[in-house]
Amino acid sequence: MRSKRRTNGIPTRIIALLATVALGLLPTLAPSRATALENGLARTPPMGWNPWNVFGCDIDERTMRATADLLVSSGLKDAGYRSLVLDDCWMARVRGADGNLMADPVRFPSGIRALADDVHARGLEIGIYEDAGLLTCQQFPGSYGHYQEDAALFASWGIDYLKFDWCFANVDNLPYACPREAGLSPEECRDRLWPADMSAGLSHPDAYARMRDALAATGRPIAFSICTWGAGKPWLWGRETGNLWRTTPDIEDSWESVMTILDQNAGLARYAGPGGWNDPDMLEVGNGGMTDTEYRAHFSLWAIMAAPLMAGNDLGAMTPETLGILTNAEVIAVDQDPLGAQGVRIRDDGDQEVWVKPLADGSRTIGLFNRDGAPARISVSAAEAGLPPAATYRARDLWAHTDATVEAEIAATVPAHGIALFRVSPP
Repeated sequence: MRSKRRTNGIPTRIIALLATVALGLLPTLAPSRATALENGLARTPPMGWNPWNVFGCDIDERTMRATADLLVSSGLKDAGYRSLVLDDCWMARVRGADGNLMADPVRFPSGIRALADDVHARGLEIGIYEDAGLLTCQQFPGSYGHYQEDAALFASWGIDYLKFDWCFANVDNLPYACPREAGLSPEECRDRLWPADMSAGLSHPDAYARMRDALAATGRPIAFSICTWGAGKPWLWGRETGNLWRTTPDIEDSWESVMTILDQNAGLARYAGPGGWNDPDMLEVGNGGMTDTEYRAHFSLWAIMAAPLMAGNDLGAMTPETLGILTNAEVIAVDQDPLGAQGVRIRDDGDQEVWVKPLADGSRTIGLFNRDGAPARISVSAAEAGLPPAATYRARDLWAHTDATVEAEIAATVPAHGIALFRVSPP
């Protein structure tokens, strides 16, 4: 499991809820959004698979080809998971004599272009990882000083998606990986690695804008994923720079981690919309650290928040329950709704919460969420959820796949660490 790269403080749920109200994010109001990056990509949140949460650095072309096959044969591709994204460690430790990045010759002997061709032949897209700084987080060559060359190389390989990290980009995050330089203090490590022209380090908006422009100059449509782990508040500038931006530190396969990340992302709805998305990190569904009830809640909440859905489990070891969660078409439709509104938490009663996401057809997704360790009954009125007045409403249970007619109240007894998820519409 990777360690967290940075943590800048965790706001409480109460602060997050007050921020939601203060920013005017109630679901009856249209969110105020900055101008989106006009590259025509990510009109709905990206969906795909990334190896990091389960494989870390232990990736090779055989594993990636096998995973591409499994995306197709399992039905995940048809469910919307169409991007296979390489994370850190795919490259050689040094650049080539021409200054270009090279694939690790042992783990990727055929090269990335050949892998991309195979992935494309399966009807999938391929993504790749790099870093804005001197080195990647695992100390492979970063893109600093090579933005144009790296963007052109990725385009020549047929890359469709770039995840761009933030290690070794600022003096204050340099010590994160300095202990690998055996016997050196952080200061000595900084002096050895830090070039004079970087001064105190890179500016988040400037560094990512430079890579945005380098990608655009290639003429190839490449979705751009900003990965500062929330540092530099990328939601404030990300929409004009990238297609998605990490709002949080790295996720872990635990209930505590998912809840922490949920609270950090909850108040940022106004910044998301078609073409640009708040990214609370990848899915942990199926990795074994939580129950299926907890994974259903995790998946539902990411869908309500219009988060990118990047699966991060071993597809060759999936249980039927894991596959059923990841391929629930009705929950995926909530995430992929063309209105592109991120849902908000409209009520927080301690361990019981109500979440609402407006949808393009005028209906609302309502999540009755129970953080508690015991079952609880949760309810919300149609008016509180922002639905228009009506004698009755149609309530579709998105996990039970059943319909009911309700009057003024939507209610359910919700299991511990669970969620009841409904799509509610007037008759």
